[in-house]
Amino acid sequence: MPIPLAGSASTLLLRKEAFERAALSRAAFDQWLTLTPEEFRVEGDLVVVGPVYDADALQALVSALEDKGLAYFDDFFELSGNWPDWIALLAMTPRT
Repeated sequence: MPIPLAGSASTLLLRKEAFERAALSRAAFDQWLTLTPEEFRVEGDLVVVGPVYDADALQALVSALEDKGLAYFDDFFELSGNWPDWIALLAMTPRT
């Protein structure tokens, strides 16, 4: 099922395999970003975190993910959230 993405703030998308390989947890993301239940979603092979309104916290999280050996773009990606309200974007991994 596709996950709707917010156009008002950044969203972090991670491959579930990379999330698990780095031994990440929902609790760790809550510590970095203080998320609501709707701001941390898992669907298929995709973990979606956001919208994230704190740019400094998001940058610290990106650095922490890289410190854990994850590669930007190959393992995770930040989508800016900079598009108009009349466009709806949905995220999902490709069907294989």
